[in-house]
Amino acid sequence: MANKTLEDEILTNETLALAVELLKRRSLTPDDAGCHDLIAARLQTLGFHIERHHHYGVDNLWARRGHAAPLVCFAGHTDVVPTGPLELWHSDPFEPVIRDGQLYARGAADMKTSVAAFVVAIERFVAAHPDHPGSIAFMVTSDEEGPANDGTVKVVEALKARGEFLDFCILGEPTSAAEFGDTIKNGRRGSLSGKLTIKGVQGHIAYPHLAKNPIHQAAPAIAELADTMWDEGNAYFPATTWQISNIHAGTGASNVIPGTLVIDFNFRFSTASTAEGLMDALQEILNSHGLEFEIDWSLSGRPFLTPRGLLCERLSDAIHEVTGLTPELSTTGGTSDGRFIADICPQVVEFGPLNMSIHKINEHVAVENIEPLTAIYQKTLEKLLT
Repeated sequence: MANKTLEDEILTNETLALAVELLKRRSLTPDDAGCHDLIAARLQTLGFHIERHHHYGVDNLWARRGHAAPLVCFAGHTDVVPTGPLELWHSDPFEPVIRDGQLYARGAADMKTSVAAFVVAIERFVAAHPDHPGSIAFMVTSDEEGPANDGTVKVVEALKARGEFLDFCILGEPTSAAEFGDTIKNGRRGSLSGKLTIKGVQGHIAYPHLAKNPIHQAAPAIAELADTMWDEGNAYFPATTWQISNIHAGTGASNVIPGTLVIDFNFRFSTASTAEGLMDALQEILNSHGLEFEIDWSLSGRPFLTPRGLLCERLSDAIHEVTGLTPELSTTGGTSDGRFIADICPQVVEFGPLNMSIHKINEHVAVENIEPLTAIYQKTLEKLLT
């Protein structure tokens, strides 16, 4: 019955039909599993110039129609996270099914349905406006859920090197929180991680005067770091946070004072701070406690922000026309590929389905929201390019 229901829905919902074709492909990071071939073939028939960017097993697709400004880009990813225990799924995660009005499959919400909606929205727009002003682009990667070292960032670097910049970009990330259409992400916090090694002197626990315990030394500094207000945030972002994720010391023996203490930590920071400023502030606190230390820093993304402006307004208007809701602008959540695209585009936002099931067992998206999602993307194109 579930398969028959899916077949019936596909007959009248072309976005669902394309989403199902994408969802059947086992595109676990960084394997594209043929998703980009399917997308490229449809865009090529619309007059898009297709480029494939391959880097260390990662597939990236850049497609563009037109040469004039403004350039509106849809961006996303076709890779998905691992399924987790298959026995906990109610159906095969790569055999999409519909149950109780929900489309179940790995990647249904994050974010193959959005990718399908992008393609169908573009097809409908071009059919209605074959000689539209400006340009349309499509950027998709198979390395967003993984390290993201060879995905969107590589396409952005190639475009920047040849002087090709975007005016507007919409990513299809699942942003809706409680109700479809209630949230647009107009920015994301940056992520700065560090591995802190505090050096002491190993020794016998019965002779502490001959050793130097890095745990005891670090404790006051850790307390100060945990209590520090790094910034107050701003109108769009909450205050920057600092959190320890792992801490380790000792040999496993109960009678040995450790020689080193290793702490993994992370800053999630807003545009109210800079990575460089946070590095300096943290090191200043450590120095004030007289610690001997080393830090291995890793900046996985700087914050980006698109203030209220043309893109936010046009997308909000389209969402309101389709759903009746006025979406909230939000910068919550983790990082996204928007952090890379912001380097070549002044206005970057994210909008997509409900995010309550992403990365979970039995991931799903409401069938009733698929056609409205396509309509919102199409209306936004019309508002920006006609």
